[in-house]
Amino acid sequence: MDNPNVQPTVRRRHRSLAEELVTELSRRICTGELPRGTKLPTESEVMAEHGVSRTVVREAISRLQASGLVETRHGVGTFVKDIPSPSGFRIDPDTIVTLQDVLAVLELRISLEVEAAGLACVGRTDQQLQVMRDSLDALNSRAVSADYAVSADFQFHQQIALATGNRYFTDIMLHLGVNILPRTRLHSKRLANDNKEPFLQRLSREHEDIYKAILRRDADAARAAMRLHLSNSRERMRRAYEAAAAELSNGPAAVNAPP
Repeated sequence: MDNPNVQPTVRRRHRSLAEELVTELSRRICTGELPRGTKLPTESEVMAEHGVSRTVVREAISRLQASGLVETRHGVGTFVKDIPSPSGFRIDPDTIVTLQDVLAVLELRISLEVEAAGLACVGRTDQQLQVMRDSLDALNSRAVSADYAVSADFQFHQQIALATGNRYFTDIMLHLGVNILPRTRLHSKRLANDNKEPFLQRLSREHEDIYKAILRRDADAARAAMRLHLSNSRERMRRAYEAAAAELSNGPAAVNAPP
């Protein structure tokens, strides 16, 4: 007699593998490893590199297309998009121009990620927990580059969204992470320049508190730790933008400074 649980298990496995592949490819896009306009590796190359089936690769590419990150040109290949698709849910980073805009997006992140942290306590797997741990180890390493630290930070938060088991958390966080986080990280680092070591230590403690709560499957503690972390980020962001505005008001030389 056939086991009725076999087919749903296979579907869940395919979905999990596809989500992990989406996370990895989006990380490469986020860090510039796959710049805009770049052609993605072929299906066969992705299958060989990641050890997944063609079905998994096609599902992952479909998810990236739905997120507006890539487009497939028939007979040519799949490319990282130059301009986000105008259809569907989008937050265009070019419209995030004021302090109020930035804080509003961060408040959206708070509302999403606080609940995601609680759900991750229930749904996380040992493998997902290990990816979180590896991401934090990389983020805490003083030997990594700034770009890789941004990637590790993004991977940690994205893995929490993935651990919810809810694909919509993953999709929204993927969009926010790729389009918003790299830009805002620059301002956070700018704020920390004069007091970098204490800043990094605080950031490390905040991430560790989130991780430990998810490790214990303590949903209330995970939500509280995530809320504290992102609320602190909001305050750091506010201070960073105020400092940048003060610099711009000091003279025309500051206007030409890199963002």
